[in-house]
Amino acid sequence: MLKIIFFILLTISNLFADNLKKCEWDNRKGDPCIVISKTPNTSFFSEGSVNKIIINREQIEKSGAVDVVDILNYIDGIDLKQNGQRGQLTSLFVRGTNSNHTLVLLNGIPINDQSTTQGLHNFGQDFIQTIQQIEIYKGPSGAHFGPSAIGGAINFVTAIDYVNKFSIGGHNGKNNTIDTNYTKIMENGWHLNFKGSNSNNKTNSARYGGKEDDNTKNYQVNINAEKWIYDDLKINSTVYARRTKANYDASSSDESGFAHDKMYVIQTGLNKLTENSENILTLHYNHYNREYDEGGYFDWYNSDSTVLKAERKIKPIEKISYGYGIEYKYDSGSFTNAGSWSSPSARGNVDNFGFFINSGYQLSDDTILSLYGRGDNHKTTGLNSTYKINLTKYFGKFKLGLTQSTSLRNPSLYELYGSNGRTDSYKHVANPDADPEKSRTNELKIKYSFNDSLSFENSFYRSFIEDALLYDSSYKEGSGYTNNKSDLKQDGIESNIVFKNNKQKFSIFNTISSSKQTDGTHQLNRPDSTYGISYDLNVNNSLFGPFAINYNYKHYGKSFDYKPSITKVDSTDIMNFSILKETSLGILRINITNLLDEKYQRPEGYKQNGRLANLGLKISF
Repeated sequence: MLKIIFFILLTISNLFADNLKKCEWDNRKGDPCIVISKTPNTSFFSEGSVNKIIINREQIEKSGAVDVVDILNYIDGIDLKQNGQRGQLTSLFVRGTNSNHTLVLLNGIPINDQSTTQGLHNFGQDFIQTIQQIEIYKGPSGAHFGPSAIGGAINFVTAIDYVNKFSIGGHNGKNNTIDTNYTKIMENGWHLNFKGSNSNNKTNSARYGGKEDDNTKNYQVNINAEKWIYDDLKINSTVYARRTKANYDASSSDESGFAHDKMYVIQTGLNKLTENSENILTLHYNHYNREYDEGGYFDWYNSDSTVLKAERKIKPIEKISYGYGIEYKYDSGSFTNAGSWSSPSARGNVDNFGFFINSGYQLSDDTILSLYGRGDNHKTTGLNSTYKINLTKYFGKFKLGLTQSTSLRNPSLYELYGSNGRTDSYKHVANPDADPEKSRTNELKIKYSFNDSLSFENSFYRSFIEDALLYDSSYKEGSGYTNNKSDLKQDGIESNIVFKNNKQKFSIFNTISSSKQTDGTHQLNRPDSTYGISYDLNVNNSLFGPFAINYNYKHYGKSFDYKPSITKVDSTDIMNFSILKETSLGILRINITNLLDEKYQRPEGYKQNGRLANLGLKISF
């Protein structure tokens, strides 16, 4: 605790400073540093009811993050478990929901790989160098984004970065990152942007007690193009590709194997602005190609997803705003499980047609009612609906929000067709008749702003998930995924105190939560309590010149895990510390992760990174 206090005092030592670098925003001229994207299925008055956390490029660079895990580890209400160190399989739990209850999006379009066993997203494969912004939505978001957002959603934004730069960092030749960004505004009005990166990480054995070193290599390419065709019409396109190859260990004695995960995305959109509306049309395609070495046997997973989405947002007509749209999504996949299940190859496809509508009503100067609805017609589960109702009331400096929302998750391709209905050597069978999981959540949000700089916020929530689609060893003649009526329940309180001005931001958070099956069985890897501190400071004084400090600390409370039976495991405390110094050459960064060198496993049996110090340099041109 003394060490924590020491670092807090260190960062507060200079409260009177200028920003490290001021930014301007003008999409047509360039030079933006912050991207704010609008939430799907919202309109002018309803936008304020969305529970949304934005992490922009400047914040990402200040943190010294290498991958997405480095960022999400310090967000309240989010818990992570990683099967080893950087690059290894990583599951994310939002507000105690399951790891496949978080929808992951790229520029607002879903990218969860439906060929994974339960449709979950592996966050260990995502590195951060070409991502411009991360948006985090906590709580059911089905009415905004569609199926699979029972716990919430994570949106990766790949907008144009107008700061041309080259960055290099690491602590030795086998642990380093290189990335670059270049944008050119053409005479014909096109804005062309290229981002590329390479990251190499050599870490200890993923397994606790293992002897070998494991390697992870990540490559990313992101190409963006946009042009204002007319004063009210813009076209934009994105090509995003990433490849991550990571060694992994089957056990501490069997340390052979690798996972090779490749993803390719193409997006094209039109955005038309009129005096009273905004109209968005997006065409999206993504492809996954995953390969696993299982002791000399190879598993292959391939999947494709095509999305067409159209949305219209109507600007306020007196005290009313509204919007509506449609989304069509087609998923196909094929699987060969020669190593892990010894099952026959399988393939299948599903499609889903969604239609949605929202409206916001300013009932009075201090009261807003927001209504959202969405219907999804799925190939196997049929027509299902989700909704969200929010009432926001202001009492001077006091803000009160009441929300009831629902969401659902349809079965993934693997759950539907994973073995074509046939048993393998483990008697594993798919379930083409699986029903969707459905959730209902009530939330109370209270915020009091003492002044423009200091605020206090509390969120109270209770969620129920019905017909949970879980693995059942007694299913039919073998074992498989079935709605075994083991419903889930989550309760929680999230508290935040935030102080900020143009020089600094200081926040303290605490989360108390419970995630159980309705029979009282605890969900694994979800701590009952977390708390932490986040601090950012920009300094410019006569002695040191301009520099910035970033500090993050999070306490993970005790949680249940296998050890080897289900047991409550010890808590952990992790923290990061970064200093950015503006020099004549560029911005120099020193970043220390796991500052106190905490020795811990999460989950049990998998070793996490000890203290690492990294040095980086960003040169703008």
